[in-house]
Amino acid sequence: MRTLAITQNMTLDGAIEMLGDWFDPSDQDPELLEVTRLHSERQDALLLGRQTFEDFRGYWPQQTDDRTGISEELNDVHKYVVSSTLTDPQWQNSTVLTGDWVAQVQALKQKTGGDITVTGSITLTHALIESGLVDEYRLFVYPTVQGRGRRLFPDGCAVPRLRLQECRGFQGGVTLLRYAA
Repeated sequence: MRTLAITQNMTLDGAIEMLGDWFDPSDQDPELLEVTRLHSERQDALLLGRQTFEDFRGYWPQQTDDRTGISEELNDVHKYVVSSTLTDPQWQNSTVLTGDWVAQVQALKQKTGGDITVTGSITLTHALIESGLVDEYRLFVYPTVQGRGRRLFPDGCAVPRLRLQECRGFQGGVTLLRYAA
């Protein structure tokens, strides 16, 4: 069975909604970038909500001088986008999940392969947590306080019992907290 991993960048006060300029994907320290590459090597599917998918599609394929390797990874990985309105993804290796997407994600998890990773996609992330489909949380905590914005676990959410698997600090002040659900 495949692992479904939530990967989120977040602030010290728990915001995953980026309302300021605290995260720049093109400005990562080499050690942090290496860890994200190792995570990417373990995945063979990316699950996104429509808005994040459209944001990624509008930015990453156009990056011709991407030293991070993110553009190439995103173009190559199979992307599944959950949407009730999108019909043609217009990006290579992309499939739109409509209808009972929870059942479709459960079926994807049953297939053999690498990790299924979710990033951004706050509404989708909340729905995956509530559905109990998340196996792992990879939280990159940035040393900033935003003071507002949507959180990983919204008010009233039944937080699963998490088991710390890894805690690692990076030169720029970012900390990776990896939990099994």
